[in-house]
Amino acid sequence: MEGIEHRTVEVNGIKMHIAEKGKEGPVVLFLHGFPELWCSWRHQIAALGSLGYRAVAPDLRGYGDTDAPASISSYTGFHIVGDLVALIDLLGVEQVFLVAHDWGALIGWYLCMFRPERIKAYVCLSVPFLRRDPKIRTVDGMHAAYGDDYYISRFQEPGKMEAQMAEVGTAYVMKNILTTRQTGPPILPKGEYGTGFNPDTPDTLPSWLTEDDLAYFVSKFEKTGFAGGLNYYRNFNLNWELMAPWNGMKIMVPVKFITGELDLVYTSLNMKEYVHGGGFKEDVPNLEEVIVQKGVAHFNNQEAADEISNHIYEFIKKF
Repeated sequence: MEGIEHRTVEVNGIKMHIAEKGKEGPVVLFLHGFPELWCSWRHQIAALGSLGYRAVAPDLRGYGDTDAPASISSYTGFHIVGDLVALIDLLGVEQVFLVAHDWGALIGWYLCMFRPERIKAYVCLSVPFLRRDPKIRTVDGMHAAYGDDYYISRFQEPGKMEAQMAEVGTAYVMKNILTTRQTGPPILPKGEYGTGFNPDTPDTLPSWLTEDDLAYFVSKFEKTGFAGGLNYYRNFNLNWELMAPWNGMKIMVPVKFITGELDLVYTSLNMKEYVHGGGFKEDVPNLEEVIVQKGVAHFNNQEAADEISNHIYEFIKKF
């Protein structure tokens, strides 16, 4: 990827790999999801870095060339936000524009909750604010709705999903997840990874994902395994406990939300009703825009890359 530079920085007690483009201008901080890396944002880094912004995309804790602490409890929302606040400090700026997808989006909401003064505006992809239910722990609620084989239920037991993924191989897992167009809650085959998230895993890749793109993801996950990423899911219930002091908190940062109409998050967990029925706007009073992309699935930053870059630019240039 032309003009993108890489370096390793020390933040919050770990070494973090960051990719960046653009030396001057406001910082745009990009947070990837599962099972991804900085390069999920390759198109947006190139675009925003050429438009007078300083685009910065880390491999989050547990991923790629960033350190992956062994202990599961080192992956709470506080740890990840701590890494990012340290990164913002290290970049030498007071505020950043935040752009985040999937787990990155969840972390983005925590960042806006804990340190709103550091975020100028937030472009959120795929995962809206998840309102905390004080009566039931997060995974318990998901399990009650979707059962034992809902992917988040299956990700809970340490080591088990790692072993099931190892049986089918890293390349298959990456291709299986990145190409899925299944809507609704992902329910995995019983007792194995099997066809995983996508019973229709294609032989040929979609036009937006090259063999080289896939090979890069595979090479990094071959080296690290998936435990770091899975550990985020294993902290859902601990995060629920830790976030009790912020129960009912409203997010006051200006937000633009973008999802694909085929997104597996948007089409499960009553998300459509929450996003369009007033709940989201109640929790995020400065939610300025909701975009639903026709015919686009979960990985919209890659599948509809130019459109996403334009949406980001059109929103952040107002501030």
